[in-house]
Amino acid sequence: MAEAASPTEETETWLEGIVSVMAALAAGSRPVYAVYIQQDARQRHDRKLARLVDTAVAAHIPVQHVDEAVINGHAGGKSHGGVLARVGPRRFLTCADLLAGMAAGTAVPFIAMLDGIEDPFNFGQAVRALYAAGADGLVLRPRNWLSAAGTVARASAGASEWLPTAVAETAEEAAAFFRQRGLTIACASHEEAVSVYEADLTRPLFVLIGGEKRGITRSFLHQADLRLQIPYGRTNFNQSLGTAAATAVISFEIMRQRNRT
Repeated sequence: MAEAASPTEETETWLEGIVSVMAALAAGSRPVYAVYIQQDARQRHDRKLARLVDTAVAAHIPVQHVDEAVINGHAGGKSHGGVLARVGPRRFLTCADLLAGMAAGTAVPFIAMLDGIEDPFNFGQAVRALYAAGADGLVLRPRNWLSAAGTVARASAGASEWLPTAVAETAEEAAAFFRQRGLTIACASHEEAVSVYEADLTRPLFVLIGGEKRGITRSFLHQADLRLQIPYGRTNFNQSLGTAAATAVISFEIMRQRNRT
């Protein structure tokens, strides 16, 4: 399957924790150059760590047992659990290959695009919700997420490595591509929108969810086939949900409707 040009710089970065490293190894989402394990980590994660080591060795990836100082020198936080991996850039697809690579029998694809999310933790949490709810693919605009790969992978519990991801220059470009292939173009909005619980979300969908600051451009709102609103339990609350929360509500409602049919 052909790959899109990577939107990240061709340099190395670090993934932290067993879940993130194992996801990258199992998904084949990026090159993994070496795995580093803190000396005493073997006593804390026997089964999971043994599986990770076996997977790395089977893929001919070096595994090194190192001192705590080596781990702390490369980790961005304290949640690494004594496990790091030195990795290369995330592999990305084209939108065409994203559709072509879907599992056989996926007659009603659910593809999401996250656009304008500034915080890598929020981005990772949104990807985590999409993956858990069964989204078939993710589309992003070109952006250097490489420097935040460790945070994104941890926040998404490895979902950022598992979820097939394509790159499009703009949301409008992605929407035009998927509309031509029969997908309904939807977005989250408060303007002339229907409740997410009343809309028909069982059809093939391309859903754009914007970041908290920039939101979705008015030009995209005008071309969307379906504008979705999340109703609140309090009428006097006029603030929008955070992107990760909004993504979770919309994606799990899509899952609920499709499981019901």
